[in-house]
Amino acid sequence: MNISVFLAPGFEEIEALTVVDYLRRAGQNVVSVSLQESGIHAGGAGQAVVTGSHGISVVADIELKGYEEYLNGSLPDVIYLPGGMPGAENLSKNQFLFDFIRKMAESGKIVAAMCASPAVVLARTGILAGRRWTCYPKMENELEKWCGSTLDAEKLTENSVHLKNVPFVFDGNVLTGRGPGTAEQFAMKLVELTAGEQIADRIRISACQR
Repeated sequence: MNISVFLAPGFEEIEALTVVDYLRRAGQNVVSVSLQESGIHAGGAGQAVVTGSHGISVVADIELKGYEEYLNGSLPDVIYLPGGMPGAENLSKNQFLFDFIRKMAESGKIVAAMCASPAVVLARTGILAGRRWTCYPKMENELEKWCGSTLDAEKLTENSVHLKNVPFVFDGNVLTGRGPGTAEQFAMKLVELTAGEQIADRIRISACQR
């Protein structure tokens, strides 16, 4: 499957790289997309260094300005938004990503997000309405900040149910995760969804999860 991982400055490194690593072990086509307008170029055109919330820099596969050309009119099977601050807030400010998330959800594609991103990014798109979801502890209490107002937050997350103390929640085509400590469980759920249980079991064994 084709999976796009969006990286903005201040992303949570564990959440981003654990998911990319496990999906690539599972043989999935994963492309990391830099959302910063400009970056330190490394390794040629179309690549930019994005620095995470703990000062770890990674080279994205492609910049956002070349991403639409890369898609060539198609949609990926999965998009993933790691959390971290201010990474999640930087993701939430990108209009292309806002529209793209809604388009993916409406098309039945998998939308995945962890930690701060479910509350900071997904909530304001409205795709959490009517769904069960999770996020970094207590950020579910700050939805009015990210959605614009208490009334907007209530409308955008109408009939949704936030679940505490779970590593991840998969509801319909939306996968949300709790935080960096649950990144491996979250990543393995994505492996299961994209590559199947047999490959997921093989990776669990090779990673000494069993």
